[in-house]
Amino acid sequence: MTILQGIIFDMDGVLCDSEPFIIEAASQMFAERYHLTVRHDDFLPFTGAGEDRFIGGVAEKYGVKLSMPADKQRTYDIYLQIIQGRLHPLAGAVEFIEKCHRLDLKCALATSADRVKMEGNLKEIGIPADRFAAIVTGSEIERKKPDPQAFEVAAKKLGLSNAQCIVVEDAVNGVRAGKAAGSRVLGIMTTFDDATLRAAGADWTAANLAHVPDDVLQTG
Repeated sequence: MTILQGIIFDMDGVLCDSEPFIIEAASQMFAERYHLTVRHDDFLPFTGAGEDRFIGGVAEKYGVKLSMPADKQRTYDIYLQIIQGRLHPLAGAVEFIEKCHRLDLKCALATSADRVKMEGNLKEIGIPADRFAAIVTGSEIERKKPDPQAFEVAAKKLGLSNAQCIVVEDAVNGVRAGKAAGSRVLGIMTTFDDATLRAAGADWTAANLAHVPDDVLQTG
């Protein structure tokens, strides 16, 4: 088996649980701009696919033609306000990143979110961007998850192959993307359960980064 040298983290649902807040923000945007009441479950099929698809998929369901990028920007404006003092790192996230550094594993962040959301999240949860040797955001990726492009670009930025990296994901789209890139995948059960993540291809699952199976970070 290829020796582990890198960890590629998704952000939402892995380092922080921002999904309730982006859903709240998008719901406010739909109500404000289209007088439309949407449901939490409307967003679930589009989790991890980037904000264009996240709000676009819901708009399609209700027959709404979005005004982009203005509607997405309005969603972000609301989001960055409502996360203040409310968004926190998920259990074990900070400690797990530090453990990876102690093991000399290169860390990357690969998120479908746009850079403005990524920067807002990291600032709010207190994880400096420089803890990651590489960062890939939805702003620079043409093909969003479940396409593997984000993880392929992240590994390349680390100077590694995807086979040398483990991807940490919470969404079905992200797990599929990690496997398609050629990485082993740790599924975090903040959004989907064990059976769903394993059906998508996850090699391991954990409730959060405080409860990662011992064999995940074996580097020998």
